[in-house]
Amino acid sequence: MSLASALSTAQSIFNNSGTQSGVVSKNIANAQNPDYVRRSAMVVTGGNGAVIGDIARAQNAPLLRQTIESSSIASGQRTLLNGLEEIKNLMGGNDNELSPAKLITAFRNDLDAFSSKANDTGLGIAVISSAQDLVSGLNTAANKLQQIRKDADDQIKQNVSDLNGLLAKLETVNNQVKNATASGADANDALDERDGIVKKISEIVGVTSYTRDNNDLVLYTSDGVTLFEAVARKVTFQPTAAFDASTTGSGVYIDGVALNAGESANTTAKGSIQAFLQIRDTVAPTFQSQLDEVARGLITAFAETGPAGTLTPMTGMFTYKDSSGVQQSAVPAAGTIVPGLASRILVNPVVVPPSGSPDKVRDGGINGAAYIVNTDGGSSYGDLLDKYNENLEGPMAFDSDTEIADAPNLLSFASDSMGWLEELRSTATSSEETKTALLTRTLEAFSSTTGVSLDEELSLLLDIEQSYKAGTKLMATVDEMMQALLDIAS
Repeated sequence: MSLASALSTAQSIFNNSGTQSGVVSKNIANAQNPDYVRRSAMVVTGGNGAVIGDIARAQNAPLLRQTIESSSIASGQRTLLNGLEEIKNLMGGNDNELSPAKLITAFRNDLDAFSSKANDTGLGIAVISSAQDLVSGLNTAANKLQQIRKDADDQIKQNVSDLNGLLAKLETVNNQVKNATASGADANDALDERDGIVKKISEIVGVTSYTRDNNDLVLYTSDGVTLFEAVARKVTFQPTAAFDASTTGSGVYIDGVALNAGESANTTAKGSIQAFLQIRDTVAPTFQSQLDEVARGLITAFAETGPAGTLTPMTGMFTYKDSSGVQQSAVPAAGTIVPGLASRILVNPVVVPPSGSPDKVRDGGINGAAYIVNTDGGSSYGDLLDKYNENLEGPMAFDSDTEIADAPNLLSFASDSMGWLEELRSTATSSEETKTALLTRTLEAFSSTTGVSLDEELSLLLDIEQSYKAGTKLMATVDEMMQALLDIAS
């Protein structure tokens, strides 16, 4: 080996070692960065010896696609479950003590006691108090349910804003990737950043992608709508200022195409937006309709029809206000939801002490003398109270939009409503555990393939150190030979 060749080899060793140690150091520095993909300095042998040919990125496209998909479905399921948990909390603790079914049961117990001892004014007052608790529970649940819809709407607004921001950032980074790839520069950092942005986007809306020439990324929603191609497509949404039972929220549009809401407890939602749409437009309105039907059932069960039951039915102990706040006396039509009725039902002031009397529940006549049933004025008369009690278990038709319309009576309907909610929540919980487990396994597989192992990097540093030592020994030998030549020449 000539001195020139030896010097060239030593220089190559030092250059390669410097580049390799730089790559390894960067890997170690980013060991905890979930968006960082491990780099490798690829050594190739050519006419000038071993040189670093490229800084390779340990990318794995199939695993990346699976990670993005898993992240999207886990985000959608988690968002739906959180919404269901929030609705469940409206019903009280683990025993659902604030649910319509529990409140009706407590009210009925007091009604039974009053019926058995109808001359006890204290028991009559207890019935009115229980009725007020029942009405208050329905009012509160209905109002808070609409607040949950408003919160979901606000979250959609925030998600859309975040999504537009991420798409704008994606456009900038994608251009950096294309320019670096086309010019032969190192695009790895920009690729890491781009993949990280796509992962964040997938938590908001489900996406699929493919890469064109010069690493140009094209992004679609899971439904096939173009989300990004060269430039970011606009995502639009008009928030709603306030919600009531009759309010329909605005849709989310991607490039002018409406985004579908998720469906079922094991939701089809991919990303949080579709799940928030499902909560706002499907789950909460359905539960609202059930509360409204419970309210209508109470009004119907306690309606006054006179001594012979032939007079025009009028609201009795339970009545309601219309949307403008005016108290009504007409009984709502059978089997048809009255939107927002649960938030407007009230105990008729005519029976509420001190200005009203519970005796009117016992005797009838809330709507005037013609509706008095206890015409003899007996203080122990309990037949009307028994009739009301029986009405709670009597046949009653419910609107099919409640999804539990096959319930035979009001008591069963109220119980089925909680069963409906608990079934949704149970299925959503199980599905969330499954989808989160899938995401965890996918992330582990992706990390083991593309992530940084400190043990491997430290082992590589030892190899680089040995290579560097070999270079220094070669340089020392060349130095000795050069010194020997200089000594001979002198």
